[in-house]
Amino acid sequence: MMPTKEAWMQALEQRHGKDNQCKFSSATVAICGLGGLGSNIAIALARAGVGKLILIDFDKVDITNLHRQQYKATQIGMNKSEALQENLMEIAPYISIEPHTLCVTQENAKGLLEEADVICEAFDQPEAKAMLTNLVLEKMPEKYLIAASGMAGMGSANTIKTRRILKRFYLCGDGESEVAEAGSLVAPRVMLCAAHQAHMVLRILAEELEP
Repeated sequence: MMPTKEAWMQALEQRHGKDNQCKFSSATVAICGLGGLGSNIAIALARAGVGKLILIDFDKVDITNLHRQQYKATQIGMNKSEALQENLMEIAPYISIEPHTLCVTQENAKGLLEEADVICEAFDQPEAKAMLTNLVLEKMPEKYLIAASGMAGMGSANTIKTRRILKRFYLCGDGESEVAEAGSLVAPRVMLCAAHQAHMVLRILAEELEP
């Protein structure tokens, strides 16, 4: 049976505290890239009761995604933005989702991201990561940006960390491992990095910033 919105909020407040939950529920977070990082970030934030997620990815669900991304075999061929929206609504029925099936560019990024309180960079390609990071830092300096670098291979989970790079810019990962060199992406390590990103979002919203 579907819980009422009131019961849903009461359950979240019991776990997070009323003040923190109010901050989470009133926040909008943009997730750029909905692969291993982005889909896991979205799931964590939806479970935490973040009020609105802006989901952006141009790609479709492929069988090769299923070992580390939050999609189902029955969703192969669907747009990732729509498939993830479907999954999130099952988990958090009162969340607001704004899906976009397109590529983030220098021309459209500001319009897509202007509503967000926090932006998560969750791209695969270094060029896309650099483009978004530079654009947010230069054109939207008032936004918080949480990016990722280094989660490939079978290295120790303890090397995945969150670092504050600038006042509103955080970087999660080990900062070193790349798929080309490590030769693999495994679900637990990718999820660890995504969890760091999602947790930093919640810390920012709760106003508990890294030193």
